[in-house]
Formats: sequence, structure tokens, C-alpha cells
Amino acid sequence: MFRCPDRRIAPRRDVEVVVPVYNEQMALETSIRRLHAFLSDGFPFSWRIVIADNASTDGTPFIAADLARELPNVAHLRLDRKGRGLALREAWSRSDARVVSYMDVDLSTDLRGLLPLVAPLLSGHSDVAIGSRLARGANVTRGPKRELISRSYNKILHAALRVQFTDAQCGFKAVTRAAAAQLLPQIRDDGWFFDTELLVLAGRAGLRTHEVPVDWVDDPDSRVDVARTAAEDLQGVARLAFATPIARFVAVGIASTMAYALLFVLMREGGIGAGAANAIALAVTAVANTAANRRLTFGVMGRRGLLKQHAAGGAVYVLTLALTAGALGVLHGVAPGASRTVELAVLVGASLVATVTRYVALKTWVFAGARRERRVVAAAPADDKPGIALAETRP
Repeated sequence: MFRCPDRRIAPRRDVEVVVPVYNEQMALETSIRRLHAFLSDGFPFSWRIVIADNASTDGTPFIAADLARELPNVAHLRLDRKGRGLALREAWSRSDARVVSYMDVDLSTDLRGLLPLVAPLLSGHSDVAIGSRLARGANVTRGPKRELISRSYNKILHAALRVQFTDAQCGFKAVTRAAAAQLLPQIRDDGWFFDTELLVLAGRAGLRTHEVPVDWVDDPDSRVDVARTAAEDLQGVARLAFATPIARFVAVGIASTMAYALLFVLMREGGIGAGAANAIALAVTAVANTAANRRLTFGVMGRRGLLKQHAAGGAVYVLTLALTAGALGVLHGVAPGASRTVELAVLVGASLVATVTRYVALKTWVFAGARRERRVVAAAPADDKPGIALAETRP
């Protein structure tokens, strides 16, 4: 637990360095004393170290408590659940420091990288800063297996999420207090994927990210389950990829097209003409498509504006109907005896052409007003809720 004394005892710091730990009784004391000595030896900003113990079952909490009692500017946070992301979330959300940061307890990253990591945040130049083992100028010592995994993972991030940063998982990051307040409520992962989600959300929010090439030496005693972590990370990547409006629109579009094709085939088999079957199938799926995009793609909830939005969606339906009916007419003019399979292929092709128009219309017209209202509400100022000061016992 946090110990929460009078705020006068623990004044606000410039930088808070969180060290998340789980069953690290062998390395904890040596690493914290080394970090403390480094910061005490001329670090130009005021600082605090927080040992964030997430449910250790060995002697880690006792060692952390002793260090907090002995060393100035060291505090201890004890959590009853595992998860590095959870430890960072809890420690950062309670901090009142101008910049919150973290580093792995093994201190694999050279501590001389800390100043260039936090300085751009304190100066207002950037919102997020990350240490990178893959940036030009980094000096890294590690085995080929972990090198391959790291580079492959970041290639996947670039391909699937279109990110710009070079190294998602280096345990050496910092964010401003304002950026943390904005991002932490949006992050869903409490494990190792926390880092990636933080960076992806920061990029999507337009926050400025600063990269620092680091000197880094692999810890041979790492407790990370590489296979399990990789699987969880890939699940997180898929979740974030689907979280974009375009990805959700595409998913809704695929489902709508499949439903449209099924309805069209069933009605044609029932003896309904191609034109009528097309119009009816489009009408049914257009209503469902507008409702699904309203909620999933554009995040519009509630009944406000519902009828107006569906009416506008009806206008989009008329445009789609014109495109598909025109394509059907051309087909029957060129090949009067075309099979139902060919009819369906032409109609689906015309629907895909109309999809681009549908997305532009939904975004800029049908749901534009509701999206503007959401942005205004999101931008409304919230009450400033300062973090909780931490206890520091001085010798």
C-alpha cells in the first residue's frame, strides 16, 4: 500500500521514476541503490523513486519497504495483483510529478539515457519519450533470438498499425503528467502490452513522441515468458487494429455484403426479379449497416438524432441502389441470359465501388454532427485532481 503523509513532507517533484517489480528479491536492493546513487550525483531535476511491487510472493516487499525507510526520495507501492502495466498505471495515476517514467529493475538500459529521456518532456518539446534499442545510434548487446523477436514484433506493429516509433517494448519510457492523465483511462492492457498500447494511443491522439537511442545490455536472468508474451502482444495488436474507425467500417461492410448476397440469392431462388431482389436486399442491409456503423464505427450512442441519421442513411441507400441497378441494367443489356452467379458478382462489385462513397457520406454528413458534439464534450475541462504524495523516510 501507499503511505500517504502530509503533502509538505513529499513536495511535488519534476521526475518520478517507477521501478515495477515481481519477485525480484535478488536484484532489487542492488539496482535501487545504484539508481539512487546515480540520481543523487548531480541529476539536475528533483526526483523520486517508486518501487511498484505487483504481488510479489518472495522477500521483495520487505526489501522495498526497508529501502523506502532508509533512502531519501524512495517510496514503496504494494499491489495485490500481478501485471507490469497495472503497476505503472497505479503508480503513474497517483503521482503529482511533472513527468512520470519507468525503467526495468535489471537496469539493462544505461542510466545516462535518463536525462535525454525526460528533458524534452520537462521543456515542453514532447509529450512521450521512449528509449529505443533499434534507433540509429543505439548500442545493444543481446542474443540473436531476442534480437529477432524484437525486430519482428516491431515490423508487425509497423505493418498492422502504421506506427512511427522504432521500439515498443524497451523498458525505458516517460510521459508528461498531462499525457498520462489523457492516455491511462484509455489503456486496457495491464500486462506487457501496456507499453505498445500507450504508444499507439499517443500517436493516434497526436501527441509528440521523442526517441532516445540507448545503450542496452540483455539480462540473462529475465523472467519474461517470451512465447506467452508474444501471443498476448499479437492479440493486443489485433484489438488495436480493429479499434480504428476504418477497420470497424470494413468489418461492418463485409458483414453487410455477406448478408446482402444471402438475401439476394434467396429472393432470386424464390422467383423474385433481379431488380426487386437487389432493392429489397439493399434496403434491409442498409438499415442494419447504418445502425452498426452508428455504434461501432462512429461511436454514436443514444436515441438523439437517430431518425435523422437513418433518414440520411436512406439517401445513401438511394445512391447505392442507383449504382447497383445501373450495373445490373448494363449487365442485362450486354448479356440478357446472365446467370444468377454473374448477377451477384456484378452487384457485389458495384456495392464495393459504392462503399467508398458510403464511408465519406457517413463520416462527413450522416454522423458529422454527432461526432462534433462528442469532440466538444471530450474537450471540456475536467477538475484537476492532483496525485497522492508518497512517503519518504529520511535517515
